[in-house]
Amino acid sequence: MRFRLIVLLGLGAVAAPRAADAPPAGSARKPHPRAVPNIHAPGAVDRPELVPFILADPARAGGIVVDETEAELQGAWQYSTHTPPYVGIGYLHDQREGKGAKSVTFTPTLPRAGRYEVRLAHCYNVRRATNTPVTIHHADGDTVVRINQQEEPPHHRLWRTLGTFRFTAGRAGWVRIGNDGTEGKYVIADAVQFLPVE
Repeated sequence: MRFRLIVLLGLGAVAAPRAADAPPAGSARKPHPRAVPNIHAPGAVDRPELVPFILADPARAGGIVVDETEAELQGAWQYSTHTPPYVGIGYLHDQREGKGAKSVTFTPTLPRAGRYEVRLAHCYNVRRATNTPVTIHHADGDTVVRINQQEEPPHHRLWRTLGTFRFTAGRAGWVRIGNDGTEGKYVIADAVQFLPVE
């Protein structure tokens, strides 16, 4: 396993190993053009033991995955890679600002109508919101849930199930992460997965 060395303020520190499925050099994946850039150096992470759970290639997750690079942003969201795991090139956070005025909307292109298990990806620690509002817009209306982003997601330490819902084919459905009622804590927006249920 390869390791990279990072020197910070003159002190040597060994960075965490790269994720096993890291994208090749020159990958075409680009950050969201409306997001504030990441301020952390590559490999500078607070939980090195979680680096192996990074899913660098969203296509490997299964089902239909919408990453933050494809999402619609309302308000200023900032990139980060400081707390693994995450999907793709990083995750977004709301900077603990603009509460009630920011959202990230993930809209899939579903190949067929039917029931889908909806999962949300997010990293976790004590700086995260405990009541992040998530709206699922499906064929039968809207369902709003509040999730605790301080808790470890049960699927590969990355994905949390929001429920199973009926969707029409195409782009009528969506999932929106908001930040209202989350004062003092960070809200994380990373990716949403839609798994067809037979």
